[in-house]
Amino acid sequence: MSIRMTLVGLLAVAIGAYGQNPPPPGRGHGPGGPGARFLGAEAGPPGRVVKNAPYSADMITESTQTLADGNHIRQNTTSRVSRDSEGRTRAEQSLKGLGALAGNSNLPNVIFINDPVAGTNYALNPNDKTATRSGWVRPGRSGPPQNSAAKGGGRRNAAYREAAGGNVKTESLGRQTIEGVVADGTRTTMTIPAGQMGNEQAIQIVTERWYSAELQTIVLSKHSDPRSGETITRLANISRAEPSHTLFEVPSDYKVGEGERPRGKQ
Repeated sequence: MSIRMTLVGLLAVAIGAYGQNPPPPGRGHGPGGPGARFLGAEAGPPGRVVKNAPYSADMITESTQTLADGNHIRQNTTSRVSRDSEGRTRAEQSLKGLGALAGNSNLPNVIFINDPVAGTNYALNPNDKTATRSGWVRPGRSGPPQNSAAKGGGRRNAAYREAAGGNVKTESLGRQTIEGVVADGTRTTMTIPAGQMGNEQAIQIVTERWYSAELQTIVLSKHSDPRSGETITRLANISRAEPSHTLFEVPSDYKVGEGERPRGKQ
């Protein structure tokens, strides 16, 4: 398997919760949480372009899984995300700590640039100074096309919601200031009754999100599922200054190749 394909397969990271414009809490994402999102050559989930809300921040994801024997698996990832006033986005992700999942301990940092102005996406590999270019797809009413992994995650969430029946409760957590920006919080609790999926006891899946209308993005999310553990994703060191335009350009010494032609509405 090539490094490029490995990167695409591994990037089911929390960038999917941020980047462009995730909806306010309680909208758009199911209780299963937005975190497990395969991205391809994008700096964030496809969607409405957010203009006049520039920012840069560190995006930190911490996940903890408790095994049956009491052992714990902890993984931390950090990426640098930026968005300019025209809606361009950039995400620089370190894959350190994810190498074991791909059987490769030398995975490079990767950079995703999403440029809706030029109608182009780029995936950059700084190690060998290469970039893969693909077209930017404006999603239709049914949303953007997804690869099989993303579709599989959506089907699982739909199955859990169906198993829960009407046992989904959303409550407001009020408003607070997080990293210098005002955010509104919601908590969604999905309860799968005992016996619904062969489970002896009820299963509760809890998702908490804090959405900043000013930034038009989620600044903090917490997702807890007894089957997979807890994942916390947060923005830190938020700057509202306009990012440098060079962040959204491919360096002149990079070799640019073409990626797969996207399907869907242009």
